[in-house]
Amino acid sequence: MHIEKNVFDNILNTVTDIKGKTKDNMNARKDLKTIYNRPELEVNERRPNVMPKSRIYTNQEFRFHGMKNHDCHVFMQKLIPIAFGEMLPKSVWSALTEVSFLFQILCSTTLAVNKVQELEASVVTILCSLEKIFRHLSSTQWST
Repeated sequence: MHIEKNVFDNILNTVTDIKGKTKDNMNARKDLKTIYNRPELEVNERRPNVMPKSRIYTNQEFRFHGMKNHDCHVFMQKLIPIAFGEMLPKSVWSALTEVSFLFQILCSTTLAVNKVQELEASVVTILCSLEKIFRHLSSTQWST
């Protein structure tokens, strides 16, 4: 359940662009320049303190306070497919929905052996779809 809460926190903070909590920071933007050719998302050398807008921008007042593990559990498994459907590009939404369904099956009270085998096969496709979206994170953090 703690893993699910951490994943949920990272997804929510990145999608809603909460200042100081998002994984989209200055170092990630600098990695874009050295690893990938994504000039529209790179940091401007003349104004290094100003980051370009992320793809997903919301009002800074949109915040969630005091969500406990169970609240994150319900949001992650039931509300992500509904809440972010209109807000995100289809590729991002489908990847997050796959993660949501993964946790829904993984955290169920009964887990059959055939479901575990299906999850094992689907984890590879989920990771690939997430790496397509978050390329700069996958190449810098997971390569060690």
